[in-house]
Amino acid sequence: MLSPIYSLAGFAVGTLVGLTGVGGGSLMTPLLVLAFNFHPATAVGTDLLYASATKTVGTAVHGFSGTVDWKVVRRLATGSVPAAALTLLLLSFSGQRLEGATHLITIALGIALILTAVSMTFRARIVARFAGRFEAVSPLRVARLTIVLGAILGVLVSLSSVGAGAIGMTALLVLYPKLPTNRLVGSDIAHAVPLTFVAGAAHWFMGSVDVGLLLSLLLGSIPGIILGSLIATRVSDRALQPILAVTLAIVGGKLLF
Repeated sequence: MLSPIYSLAGFAVGTLVGLTGVGGGSLMTPLLVLAFNFHPATAVGTDLLYASATKTVGTAVHGFSGTVDWKVVRRLATGSVPAAALTLLLLSFSGQRLEGATHLITIALGIALILTAVSMTFRARIVARFAGRFEAVSPLRVARLTIVLGAILGVLVSLSSVGAGAIGMTALLVLYPKLPTNRLVGSDIAHAVPLTFVAGAAHWFMGSVDVGLLLSLLLGSIPGIILGSLIATRVSDRALQPILAVTLAIVGGKLLF
C-alpha cells in the first residue's frame, strides 16, 4: 500500500542525494529504522532495491555522458557481487529472524554511518595524504586493491545498505588519482547498480523487502533527485556536507550505543 509519508521521506532524501551526492542508504536506512520503526533487515533490504532503481537512472545519465570507466566498474563488481552474495547466504543460514542477525545488521549500519561521516569530513585530507603513494603503484596491484575494495563494500552494503557512496568514492580517489573525478563518480554509481540489485534480490528472497514501502519511496525520490540535481549548482556542498556528516555520526553512534 502506498503511503504519502514514505513518499515525502523519499522526496526529502532524493533531494539531498541530488544536492550532495551522498548515498541514499546513508540517509534512508537510519530514517526507516529510527523514525518509522522498521525492522533493520526490512529497512536494509528495501533500501537496497530502492538504491538499485534510482542509481540505474544515474548510470544511464553518466553512461550517455561518457563519464563511466567500465574497467573500474568491472574490478569493483568482481569483488563486491560475490562478497555480497556470500554474506547474505551466511546471514540466511544463520536465521535472519534470530535476534543475533538483527543485532549484526544494526551494528554494521552504525559502523557504516560513522565511516561515511568520516569519509565525508576528511575526504580531501585522506586523498591528499595517500593518493600520491598510489601514483607509482603498478596497474596490476591497483587492480587487485580495487577488487579487495569491492569485496569490502560488498559485505558492508549487503549488511547495512551503506558505504558504496562516500566510503567507496574516497577509496577510488586514492587508488586512481589520475582519473577525472567525474569518471570516478560515474563509475561508483554504475558499480552500485549490480551490487545493490544482487544484495536487494537476496533480501527479497529472505522476505525482508516491503513492496509498498519501496514503491512509496520511489514515487517521492524520483522528483526529489531531479529537483536536487537542478539546484545543486546553486547550493554549496561546503554548507550541506558538514551538517550531513555530523547527523550521520550521531545516528551511527545511537545505533551502536
